[in-house]
Amino acid sequence: MPEIEQAAENTALFGKYELGRVLGCGAFAKVYYARNVQTGQSVAVKIINKKKLAGTGLAGNVKREISIMSRLHHPNIVRLHEVLATKTKIFFIMDFVRGGELFAKISKGRFSEDLSRRYFQQLISAVGYCHSHGVFHRDLKPENLLLDENGDLKVSDFGLSAVRDQIRPDGLLHTLCGTPAYVAPEILTKKGYDGTKVDVWSCGVVLFVLAAGYLPFNDSNLMVMYKKIYKGEFRCPRWMSPELRRFLAKLLDTNPETRITVDGMTRDPWFKKGYKKTKFHEGYGSGSKGGDGDERLVNLNAFDIISFSSGLDLSGLFGQFGGGERLMTREAPEKVLEAAEEGAATAGMAVRWKKECGVELEGLNGNFGIGIKVYRLTAELVVVEVRKRGGDCVAFRNVWDRKLKPLLLGGGATTPYGSDQKEQQCESQVAGD
Repeated sequence: MPEIEQAAENTALFGKYELGRVLGCGAFAKVYYARNVQTGQSVAVKIINKKKLAGTGLAGNVKREISIMSRLHHPNIVRLHEVLATKTKIFFIMDFVRGGELFAKISKGRFSEDLSRRYFQQLISAVGYCHSHGVFHRDLKPENLLLDENGDLKVSDFGLSAVRDQIRPDGLLHTLCGTPAYVAPEILTKKGYDGTKVDVWSCGVVLFVLAAGYLPFNDSNLMVMYKKIYKGEFRCPRWMSPELRRFLAKLLDTNPETRITVDGMTRDPWFKKGYKKTKFHEGYGSGSKGGDGDERLVNLNAFDIISFSSGLDLSGLFGQFGGGERLMTREAPEKVLEAAEEGAATAGMAVRWKKECGVELEGLNGNFGIGIKVYRLTAELVVVEVRKRGGDCVAFRNVWDRKLKPLLLGGGATTPYGSDQKEQQCESQVAGD
């Protein structure tokens, strides 16, 4: 058995994930079922092809999706475990949600009102959480809602999501996006919109589909359908209860100013029935954030993490890291900086401490300098970033390679994600994507 496990590790993606069947395909990405060979955990791996992405203007969407998913930790949202990368591909390691898309279930027939309410309550719990964290999904639909093995709903696909930073001075978002049948009427006016309001509208369309089995606004002619959306022309089927009809009218209110809010929903008689507020720790699914100190030192976002791949060139998408090197260690930041200070003393360099957990080292003859910063990656791992601060490259390499680096490596530091050989192995495994 150990030999079999070792063989699996040798062929696994990054020596860690054994790829299985394809779960879904898109223009720029494929999603695979995978198994963590070290823990046996099932995961989904979304593989984005950077070459196909190039020139589309969608690189920003990928960055934003990583940033957004890394900050959201809620039981009804698909969790991003980690992001890995090679020269041509980016890998999202996410929850594997066994039940598949809600769309596949509803395509077989409408749900009962009670089941529709249960799924809707879970959807609103997730959407309300996103809004409280400054995230607006903007593409809520049954295809982006998954069901786990317990029949609980999970929101996925944050590729079109927006964050508060994108709000213009008028207080509104202006990017036109979403799936036609689910877009709010104010998006059609092209005058700007409130991200929370358009998500509520899309949730209303989702609820109608769950309880009716078909779309409230639909037509083979796209312009005719948009006209129905703009005017709010829909008709509830006879089997819907009066309470649900009234609730849908509040959700599908064409005026965003009077449209019901997430808080308002929790007070509605139809919504409140059997409702139990989702309880979870804010750090659900995430590691410890450490103790006191500069938040920036404790939490690195996913852009930082994937750019720490020595030899895995992401410069075309995520920016360059020139003139330096990054190492990973389990030593505390204070210990790393003490080691750097000790190494500087042996190299005859002046030390100047920086407020942001770093030091500047300068040759006594002023011919070159070295900047060292330390970031806490997780509760256990620390990243050491080293840059040359001008001057003589040969002198820098001599001091760094012969004196400072060995001192840090003596504390168990490594270059993240292994060797170029492992990178080439990963590239060959997914070369057909």
